[in-house]
Amino acid sequence: MKLALKIDVDTFRGTREGIPRLVEILARHGAGATFLFSLGPDHTGRAIKRAMRPGFMQKVGRTSVVSHYGVRTLLYGTLLPGPDIGKRCADTMRRVRDHGFEVGIHTWDHVKWQDHVADADARWTGWEMSLAAQRFREVFGEDPAVHGAAGWQMNVHAYRLTQSLGFRYASDTRGTHPFIPVVRAEIVACPQFPTTLPTLDEMIGLDGTTEGNVAERLLERTREDRRDQVFTLHAELEGMKLAPVLEKLLEGWKAQGYELVAMRELVDATEPSALPLHTVLDAPVAGRSGTLSCQGPVFLAEQAAQ
Repeated sequence: MKLALKIDVDTFRGTREGIPRLVEILARHGAGATFLFSLGPDHTGRAIKRAMRPGFMQKVGRTSVVSHYGVRTLLYGTLLPGPDIGKRCADTMRRVRDHGFEVGIHTWDHVKWQDHVADADARWTGWEMSLAAQRFREVFGEDPAVHGAAGWQMNVHAYRLTQSLGFRYASDTRGTHPFIPVVRAEIVACPQFPTTLPTLDEMIGLDGTTEGNVAERLLERTREDRRDQVFTLHAELEGMKLAPVLEKLLEGWKAQGYELVAMRELVDATEPSALPLHTVLDAPVAGRSGTLSCQGPVFLAEQAAQ
């Protein structure tokens, strides 16, 4: 069994401080991982506009945002200018690749994408994704192979662009197993390898789950549901305050018999032509505010013929 570690890097601080610690932890455990970078400006402070969104303030209270992100990060894009992550942290990003980890695109501007892509048109979406792809080339000297959307937020144009921009695969969705996405009855020939497990910030504060017992509760899930899994973690959380929890998880997963790998190892073991077609839909996920892009029902041949 393989358990793929997908690491979303949302902020300047997460890139500069969280990534080096994660690299050290992963190397010590012999674990692979896929790092997905935010490559443009850090405008985390602008997320304050979400305050009126149902469930957002409850999540902020549960997960202690200030302690994880720091006051300075929460002012970027409002009272403080947002640092350009890709320009200022390019050496850190390249070191991740040079340590043998897979690298890819998370987004250009994390808050801008997460808050606006759902209602954006083709031009806006294409501009944001093209900015990220171009910066990736500038940093790494090669084309990106994987895209994992900020906040699991997508639209029809973004799905199409995962295909037309030449990504080998994407991890933009939540679901149970790899699939070929069907968006508005349109097949998009870029496989989705969804996040299959809940994230720590979704679990902490719900149903009696705390930082002290969250590792054990997640390990219970993977002990019972023994199959290939994808776990998303964050440089700002598991790379900082929740690093001890990550250590427990890595030890626990190895004891359960999982091989800790980068996403590409799941992809290498999969024949794209054998993947099922599934519609994608926006749906709520426990512990998150709003809706996320999720794996929907199987798309049958007779539906395509209608």
